[in-house]
Amino acid sequence: MDGVLGYHYAPSNTRAGWLTEMKASIRQKLDLLVDRLDEIDRMLSAPGVANDMDQFRKLTRERAELEPVVVQFNAFRQAENDIAEAEAMLADPDMREFAEEEIAATKARLPELEVDLQKLLLPRDPNDEKSVILEIRAGTGGDESALFAGSLFRMYTRFAERQRWQVEVISASESDLGGYREVICRIGGTGAYSCLKFESGAHRVQRVPETETQGRIHTSACTVAVMPEVDEVGDVDLNPADLRIDTYRASGAGGQHINKTDSAVRVTHLPTGIVAECQDGRSQHANKASAMKVLAARIKDVQVRAQQSHIASTRKNLIGSGDRSERIRTYNFPQGRVTDHRINLTLYKIAAIMDGDMGELLGALAAEHQADQLAELAEQN
Repeated sequence: MDGVLGYHYAPSNTRAGWLTEMKASIRQKLDLLVDRLDEIDRMLSAPGVANDMDQFRKLTRERAELEPVVVQFNAFRQAENDIAEAEAMLADPDMREFAEEEIAATKARLPELEVDLQKLLLPRDPNDEKSVILEIRAGTGGDESALFAGSLFRMYTRFAERQRWQVEVISASESDLGGYREVICRIGGTGAYSCLKFESGAHRVQRVPETETQGRIHTSACTVAVMPEVDEVGDVDLNPADLRIDTYRASGAGGQHINKTDSAVRVTHLPTGIVAECQDGRSQHANKASAMKVLAARIKDVQVRAQQSHIASTRKNLIGSGDRSERIRTYNFPQGRVTDHRINLTLYKIAAIMDGDMGELLGALAAEHQADQLAELAEQN
């Protein structure tokens, strides 16, 4: 097969068709990365480098990103050298058998080395390491939809607990039967967005509601939105003149302060009409800070989804086209299955998944996304 790096792999019993030249554009890029790593090492070893801590941190971060690529590229080049040295020994009758074994073994390793190198060359999502703002809203299905929203919130909460991430409820509107009409939370942890970014979309459930007396299966749905947390609200251009801030009396459970002060806050971004509100904090100041955080994430999300929509118009994109109504997954309780429609994956472990055991499901989505990126890299080079 043709590799992204320009190799053609012939059967191991023949050398015909074996090209040992990596595509010039890829090799040139990798050579530049090797040189850049050497340059950074020299800069970091220079006297007084720690005097400018911002520059020092920038260099150490860049080095941490470059080193795995360079190490893998060096392993790839070493394999090339091993083949060349073994081929030079073929003319020696005493070394021929050893040389042929060495060539076959090294060529067998090359595809794996190449794939690992390809993965390291894939563009990184700058938001992957960030925490997330997670929103779950009940959709069609009335009370059952709200109960399902509660089930989804528990699923993500339990998954977060398995990762030792923190879950902080920002805003919640409970339904009469104990579910949520809407719940917004922050999931804080390194890599949270990389794990959960494919969860945005419509989630459909098929099950017999607790209120159903005749055992009929009902279908309802919720929408999920996963947004990377904005590092600082100031990272998003929010002109104070574009904001309308309203305060009102909080309602619902929450303690004696509820309904006594105008502690709840609603912030409206007038140019876009995007609204964020919070009433779960114990002060107007805390609620305003939380609402601004959600508002900034939502505005940033609109910008990102506009870009994704353009990408998705030409290539499959698991993060979605920006249409939150797009059905991505079905949870069928009578059959005990969860089906992700984007990658045609069905897992018959619904109880475990609803209890937060999402590793296999999220891993499959990440692998499919990576395969799509590799295909795109091959087309570009």
